[in-house]
Amino acid sequence: MSSGNNMEMAAAEQLYYELPAEKVLEIFGAGPDGLSASQAQELLEQYGPNELAPPKKISSWIIFFRQFQNLLIIILIAATGISFFLGEHLDAYVILVIILACTVLGFVQEYRAEQAAAALQKLAAPEATVLRDGVEQVVPARDVVPGDVLVLHTGDRVAADGRLLEAVNLKNDEALLTGESTAVNKTAAPDPRPHLPIGDRKGMVFGGTVVTYGRGKAVVTATGMKTEFGSIARMLGEMPQEKTPLEARMATIGLVLSILCLSVSAGAMIFGVLRGHNWLQMLIWGISLAVAAVPEALPAVVTGALAIGTTRMARRNAIVKRLPAVETMGCTTVICTDKTGTLTKNEMTVRRLFLDNRQLAIGGLGYEPAGVFSFDDNEIAPGDDPVLMEAVRTGMLCNDAVLTETAEGAWTVQGDPTEGALVVLGRKAGLHEEVLARDWPRVAEIPFDSERKRMTTFHRDSAGILACTKGAPESLLPRCSRMLAGIGERPLSEGDRQVIMSEAAHLAGEALRVLGLAYRRWEAVPESPAEEMETDLIWLGLVGMMDPPRTEAKEAVRKCFQAGIRVIMVTGDHPDTALAVGREIGLVLPKRTNAAVLTGTELSRLSDDDLAAILPRAPVFARVAPEHKLRLVNLLKAQGEIVAMTGDGVNDAPALKRADIGVAMGITGTEVTKETADMILADDNFATLVAAVEEGRAIFDNIKKYLIFLLSANLGEITVLTGAFFLGMPLPLVALQILWVNLTTDGLPALALGVDPKAPDIMNRPPRPPDEGVFTNTVIGLMAVITAYLTMVLIPLFHHYLHGFLAVMGDQELSLARAQTMVFVTLVLAELVNAFNCRSEYHSLFTVGFFANRLLLGSVVLSLAMIVAVVQIPALAALFHAVPLGWKEWLFAAFLAFLLLPTVELAKWLVRQTSRRTASGSQPRDKNGRVISSGPR
Repeated sequence: MSSGNNMEMAAAEQLYYELPAEKVLEIFGAGPDGLSASQAQELLEQYGPNELAPPKKISSWIIFFRQFQNLLIIILIAATGISFFLGEHLDAYVILVIILACTVLGFVQEYRAEQAAAALQKLAAPEATVLRDGVEQVVPARDVVPGDVLVLHTGDRVAADGRLLEAVNLKNDEALLTGESTAVNKTAAPDPRPHLPIGDRKGMVFGGTVVTYGRGKAVVTATGMKTEFGSIARMLGEMPQEKTPLEARMATIGLVLSILCLSVSAGAMIFGVLRGHNWLQMLIWGISLAVAAVPEALPAVVTGALAIGTTRMARRNAIVKRLPAVETMGCTTVICTDKTGTLTKNEMTVRRLFLDNRQLAIGGLGYEPAGVFSFDDNEIAPGDDPVLMEAVRTGMLCNDAVLTETAEGAWTVQGDPTEGALVVLGRKAGLHEEVLARDWPRVAEIPFDSERKRMTTFHRDSAGILACTKGAPESLLPRCSRMLAGIGERPLSEGDRQVIMSEAAHLAGEALRVLGLAYRRWEAVPESPAEEMETDLIWLGLVGMMDPPRTEAKEAVRKCFQAGIRVIMVTGDHPDTALAVGREIGLVLPKRTNAAVLTGTELSRLSDDDLAAILPRAPVFARVAPEHKLRLVNLLKAQGEIVAMTGDGVNDAPALKRADIGVAMGITGTEVTKETADMILADDNFATLVAAVEEGRAIFDNIKKYLIFLLSANLGEITVLTGAFFLGMPLPLVALQILWVNLTTDGLPALALGVDPKAPDIMNRPPRPPDEGVFTNTVIGLMAVITAYLTMVLIPLFHHYLHGFLAVMGDQELSLARAQTMVFVTLVLAELVNAFNCRSEYHSLFTVGFFANRLLLGSVVLSLAMIVAVVQIPALAALFHAVPLGWKEWLFAAFLAFLLLPTVELAKWLVRQTSRRTASGSQPRDKNGRVISSGPR
């Protein structure tokens, strides 16, 4: 039987970590000395190179031509061609510019989105050390094959998944894959438990992870796309890019408007021909009507509003990669957040010390060496406490980690994070590694051993040899005979031992990683076995450490609850650790027990229906695998939630891509998550999400204002044109005048509405329902009022000037031009007034403030200047088929336009009165009738 068949049978029956190392070697046809060169070459040809399959590339041309599938764009292209055919070149050129601008913007966004899975390649190890023919060789990582024996040392990036054959104090950092905040102790012993989560497979190493301590050997069990990283890449490649809620709404609006304009235009053209009008004249008129109905500026203005929102978000450290994600953040109903590096700093920090029967608290977060020591909430000076200084010095001497400060001022640790936390503790107490290394040089050591669970180093000083030991309390305490107290060394009683172990259990119950510290004096370095040298020690105390929550995380979670957003922690870390962090940031009620946490193993046992029923009551998920995160996102989306997923590790990437909006960490995030995500938090601060939600809600409000403004104006134009036609009148506006109205009044003021100030209660509202569209009853009513006003004012105005003094005198052509100019000017002025009406669909303009949006004021002034120039400058007037007007005509047009303001104010007042009478319900509501969100679970 071939080795390939052996491997497939083993994978089907048992996982490799369950099998003895010798059995795994047998399956792969290898020995302890690795493969022969010929075997390796044969397997390389059989299984292919050890690299991730590149993502399927889509031609740039295909991406570009996709942009022309939009029905609005197709209609505009048709209008451009007809305009060229009829000699209306200026109209055609203007429409063409709009088409190109929209397609180029869409192309850039989609092209960038296609880069997602490619960044996984950067996490592959470039080289690997393997045993070939019994000799260690450094080979390109892509040449590693199943059956190769990897040789692992501290600092190595693992080249492929493998079953450990040998592990000497081996620790692996698997945070990128599992979310585990601390390095994982590895062992070569088999584990018979079936279907363990990746984070609990102590006998395996995984490609892309990093060896932080010790050394080992592993037989390769999977390469390339069959590794755990490969499965993530495969999930990324299989998931299509979904439309955001805004994209879906805009597509619906565009489709409805397109069908409406085509139906009205075609119907009116046919009706006109049947009434005896010239078909060419009707074709021109139909194009004019289509230009009035089609919102040419809709894609450009929505994109512009989102781009402005993107800039505002960037100032608040939220970098948006896909423009529609700006709005999606605003309607998010659930945030599934990773713990490590997102809610926490991913930097182990000493939080508690238990010395001489006293529990001390240590301030500061992460690796920055700043923080105070306190006892009973009173700050103490470390230098005045000899027990404290001895414990801190012991922790720094029995240590191999290095603390460094980057050029940007960030602090990092090279080595084991647990040892790094002890170095930072020493720095906080005023000690420095260089001074300690000079005054207490290391002369020998007993490395950490997973069986002993201790590490001891020997240092020379003027008094002889100082032995410093750290380890698990249950392993270290029985080897101590005395303890250091404030009065000096004293015998360690049985009562002392009980108190210490009780405190160790208490600290562990708070999800702190607990270490014991001890020391002993020798005249010279002993030559006895380790077990004998680590006896008769002097106990110093306990150290409790954890990856602490960010200081801003608690307030950010509270604001999410206030805004009606559920927060769910989804992590690969230990359940106790996840629960402790959840309690500390207010995600879990203090009295809740482990019932608040579901593990990946429990998730695997639950059906989708059972899990869906539990989801509303489960705030924390721990020990989860990438497929679990993906399943949670899918179930939440099936329940109608708008899901945001935050994360930084490779394990988060598939869920980020599947979520409605993926949010990656900018500092600790991998390139994979950054490429996959829709948004990147530049400061890795969970609180920045709150700002993103706030900006997202404001952006949607402003887009909604624009749509009310745009559609009420366009519908008004349609009713005026069709109404005049069916009453037997000429066209009130020519095509170029319509295009001018749409591009100037609908363009500049609309962009100004896109940066309208946020409503003060914007973060006290619950998220709007995912299925709630733009066209609420209030919006429809407001648009109807504006459309009716424009129709009832402009058609009589056109009739009056069409049959006025000039018509009576027989100058029909000039009479028509003046009538069209009056409609043109009055419509422009009315739409400028309407821009102020649309600043709120509910509140009065006098409440939101007439001068609050200075950009809107500036755009209105500029639009006024442009319309005056177009009408009063003869050359421009001739181009736009207009005639100059007198001051009385301008004043009359301004009066008619201004009357729109009190008309809409009256409509809003009626809406407010109706809302106050009907705002009721069983759920708690604020003064505006909005539901108030619940808090932690």
